Amino acid sequence: MKAKKYLEELNSKSAADLNQELVAAKKELFNLRFQNATNQLDNTARIREVRKNIARIQTVITQKAKVAES
Repeated sequence: MKAKKYLEELNSKSAADLNQELVAAKKELFNLRFQNATNQLDNTARIREVRKNIARIQTVITQKAKVAES
């Protein structure tokens, strides 16, 4: 249910906003990996969640690009 809400939120954003969100998610993933490597990360499931969110953002960007082409 949470993922559907997040996807609806992504679909309502512009391409520029999506790119900013993608950059922010990638930075967060880097920080989480760094914390994991130094044994400072408590919630390791967050890494998986952020990775899936990155994939969702990229999917929406691709969909919007295909719609813009046709």
